[in-house]
Amino acid sequence: MRPAYLLPLKGILERLDAGEVVIGDGGYVLQLERRGYVKAGHWTPEAAVEHPEAVRQLHREFLRAGADVMQTFTFYSCDDKLDISGNAPNITCQQINEVACDIAREVANEGGALVCAGVSQTGVYKDRSSESEVKAIVKKQLDVFLRKDVDFLIAEYFAHVEEAVWAVEVLVTSGKPVASTLCISPKGDIDRVCPAECAVRLVKAGAKIVGVNCHVDPTQCLNTVKQMKEGLDTAGLRAHLMIQPLGFHCPDCTSAGYIGLPEFPFALESRVVNRWDVHKYAREAYTAGIRYIGGCCGFEPYHIRALAEELAPERGFLPPASQKHGLWGSALEGSSKPYVKARASRSHWENLKPASGRPLCPSMSIPDA
Repeated sequence: MRPAYLLPLKGILERLDAGEVVIGDGGYVLQLERRGYVKAGHWTPEAAVEHPEAVRQLHREFLRAGADVMQTFTFYSCDDKLDISGNAPNITCQQINEVACDIAREVANEGGALVCAGVSQTGVYKDRSSESEVKAIVKKQLDVFLRKDVDFLIAEYFAHVEEAVWAVEVLVTSGKPVASTLCISPKGDIDRVCPAECAVRLVKAGAKIVGVNCHVDPTQCLNTVKQMKEGLDTAGLRAHLMIQPLGFHCPDCTSAGYIGLPEFPFALESRVVNRWDVHKYAREAYTAGIRYIGGCCGFEPYHIRALAEELAPERGFLPPASQKHGLWGSALEGSSKPYVKARASRSHWENLKPASGRPLCPSMSIPDA
């Protein structure tokens, strides 16, 4: 029997309308910075052109871990952001976007995944007077995505719902399904527009999938999307829900998110969520009615594998990356050491309270203003 992940390709809305779980991929920018391909502070994606093999490999690892979507590595890939970075004077955003689409499609075709092309917040957004500038930037990106015939589009990582609405209004002119996720906390966007109202505005602009990504951890993201759902229900609007949180514990974040933590961006490892945290997050997201479930910065392939394993009963199959190690530590049953073998149980990992190993460190930080 052909594996479920290689069955004939269905569109994103077809999958979600049928109530299927869609597993997103994880974070690219931070992972590639750690591996030496992205410049910290600028976070622009010229690595797609400079080191396509690195981007391709990360896509492949997410696909093997169970991701149903390959999101193009086009974060911050607009002219104003690249100009500000000054990091790739001989590389244009058009080049980046074209190559990123090609890489994502190549890998997606290896496992029956969908390709999603993304736009994000611009550097020119100031107030309502910048609407035409923002829309022109998004339109330029969209033109490339349409030539590459991606499967659907996303406006992600917007801190102002107003700017996200403008992006959605441009993207929907393509006729392709449009998703939109905000990098906001349960308190709302930067202008203090509450999550419920944010969701309503995005759906009215034409987004078929709405939610949050980045900036805060799974718990805070879940709280935010639940508020979005309540807002849509109250308004009598229908949309699918999406969530892609940080792979870091940061309950001490302010509404500005993890970028305000003193550990950002070079000392976040002590906050990384483990795979059992991800199992819990996946189940809570599913129970809340969210069907597009993935991760953002800090989410590595093994985190996506944990998502796929937790939701395997609903999806009907396990990803290829699960073949080696078994579920809930069952691979440890073959250990020659009895105290390791004893950990080959779900109860051990579900009840674990992991230690940090840092006796002089506080459990929380004081975020910058």
